[in-house]
Amino acid sequence: SFGVIADIQYADAEDGYDFGGFRRRYYRQSLNLLRNAVEAWATERPPLAFVLQLGDSIDGLNARSGEAEGALEQVLAALGRLPVPVHHAWGNHEFYNFSRARLVRTGLNSHPAGATADPPAGDCQAYHFSPAARFRVVVLDAYDLSILGRDPDNPRYQESLQLLREKNPNDNLNSPTGLKEPQFVEFNGGFSQAQLDWFNEVLEFSDENQEKVVVMGHLPIHPDASNRVCLAWNYEDALSVIHSHQCVVCFLAGHLHDGGYCLDSRGVHHLTLEGVIETPPESNAFGTIYVYEDKMILNGRGRISDRVMHF
Repeated sequence: SFGVIADIQYADAEDGYDFGGFRRRYYRQSLNLLRNAVEAWATERPPLAFVLQLGDSIDGLNARSGEAEGALEQVLAALGRLPVPVHHAWGNHEFYNFSRARLVRTGLNSHPAGATADPPAGDCQAYHFSPAARFRVVVLDAYDLSILGRDPDNPRYQESLQLLREKNPNDNLNSPTGLKEPQFVEFNGGFSQAQLDWFNEVLEFSDENQEKVVVMGHLPIHPDASNRVCLAWNYEDALSVIHSHQCVVCFLAGHLHDGGYCLDSRGVHHLTLEGVIETPPESNAFGTIYVYEDKMILNGRGRISDRVMHF
């Protein structure tokens, strides 16, 4: 079994609203909800094997107030009370606060030593690990292609900016207005070809060894488990890699605070978790997933529904 949580977006700030001004965000309270989740996970029997934190652990507000380091310390301290590993996806809010080079030197770099014999090229943070026989987890880097977190003179930044401007002619690159492919906004990102090639090789290995694979990343990759905006730029490329193999049973994502779910045409479950940041103080948004030979059972808390995912 393992824990799942997404979009904590903690900041020591008064409640606010999303960019549209409609959805309430409970910045300060989100840390209490995280602590409540950790307490609940600590009582699980049998104990959890690990926890997946699906990105946006602290909010971009921290960058403006100079509180990024302190906010991250508090989130990591709360998660550090768990006696099991926590695996982190990196989301857009991590990059609002820290450069990619800086994130590597924080507790959000959960890449286990020796976990991946042949990691993707460059500074991509994708990796995989096997917590149990014939079961593997792949952590994807959904901002491998992105203009967030890298210096403008970085070749990957230049490549990403060129792609973004080709797809999004708006002055405000965070605006999807009028776009044929509305996922091409600055707060999203994508997967480099090097990462996709690596991902394909990992899944080939899992096919050959009859493993079941769970994939996680901050951005959803299926339109039916998201809205049209909150998707990885080249989500179809990631989907085509998954669909060329037999082993993947589930894709876990965050980013869309409303959450989402679909079972795709190839029998892969796409679960987008509701965000802690928009969860009222009297509720919560986390879950525990129990893995069996032929299914996974999600025990959701608060806004996250229970679910049985057969494979």
